[in-house]
Amino acid sequence: MNNFKLAAGEPFPAIIVSDTKGGEINLSKPTMPHDWRVVVVYRGKHCPICTRYLTELNAIVPKLSELGIDLVAVSADTLEKANAHLLDVEPVYPVGYGLSVEQMQQLGLYISEPRSPEESDRAFAEPGLFVINDQGQLQLVDIANAPFARPSLESLVMGLRFIRNPDNNYPIRGTHKANSTVNVSQAV
Repeated sequence: MNNFKLAAGEPFPAIIVSDTKGGEINLSKPTMPHDWRVVVVYRGKHCPICTRYLTELNAIVPKLSELGIDLVAVSADTLEKANAHLLDVEPVYPVGYGLSVEQMQQLGLYISEPRSPEESDRAFAEPGLFVINDQGQLQLVDIANAPFARPSLESLVMGLRFIRNPDNNYPIRGTHKANSTVNVSQAV
């Protein structure tokens, strides 16, 4: 079992996926004029909860853009499945496809096997949401092992608005490192 997880404050890996519009998406690089990025990993076409979540993302894209943040979504689906799915979602943001198991592991995602060929023909990632700051560091991370355990999008926007406000001087949270110089054998 792989227990790797991306550490808050560390560089986000330069993962490149294919774009449903042709070309490629470097998940770690926001597009100008944005300097931050939200990466949403979704399970795939087979997941009705993902369809609803991806549709709801459309409403927050303008709010994120006002904050200097762009958004991309990605799954392990094939191009054909991704394009069929996008007919229902009508995204106003780029969508990548073909996320490999190795890339899922790089992101520290939970990975599931399909329950049947109707669900999917390949292993797929469970949901993940990553916010990458202007230094290329992981500012926020949320991974789940089920599609119904995702952050509220309105709460996400509210939190990012707070973080992006320079008056708040809000640091990357969750970066505490245990003191490695403590010698337990010296304790009396």
